[in-house]
Amino acid sequence: MANGTRTHSLFSEGFTFFQEFLKHPLQIGSIIPSSPFLEQRLLCSANLDSAHTVVELGSGTGGTTHAILRAMPTDARLLSIEINPQFHRLIGSINDARLIPHLGDAGDLPAILSRYGLSAPDVVISGIPFSTMHHRTAERILRAITSSLSNQGRFVAYQVSSRIGELCAPMLGPPRMELELRNIPPMRIFCWQKRVNQTATTLNVSDARL
Repeated sequence: MANGTRTHSLFSEGFTFFQEFLKHPLQIGSIIPSSPFLEQRLLCSANLDSAHTVVELGSGTGGTTHAILRAMPTDARLLSIEINPQFHRLIGSINDARLIPHLGDAGDLPAILSRYGLSAPDVVISGIPFSTMHHRTAERILRAITSSLSNQGRFVAYQVSSRIGELCAPMLGPPRMELELRNIPPMRIFCWQKRVNQTATTLNVSDARL
């Protein structure tokens, strides 16, 4: 793609992202798409080299989706779950047979995986903003992720707030956390690896600090 065309495409994606943020500020964790620096940190944490099934929650305009597709094996599948119809349409326009775009709720992850005949995900990458969710919604999504992950599967989340570390620790233990400053806004990258036979445990998040 010519530089001028790519620059126009990035500007268009950024403008669309900002428009949707203004419409749905609680659903979208940033005002602009992820930077290439953040994408690279996510890929390093996700370690996609041997993944068979990858899930992306909150695909936005597709920058991170493209990065995941470039990094994952040729025989892997990527399930992209997006609740925003405009973003879902953008993801659906990506021409890659490994990609399954799905318009829906991340809390329905086990049913969505079953619908497409996908195996337990080796990696789940999430950009959905847990800091702006009601705690019951956050709990439901995190339980869905924990119960769906394969043994030794990885959950990688990029967030402005540190709240997810507190919410997810009872299910997957303490996370590894890094900070990427070369993004607007700066992002925390949390990474968990599911232990063998680990399942979602009882979690009371009503007292979690927001």
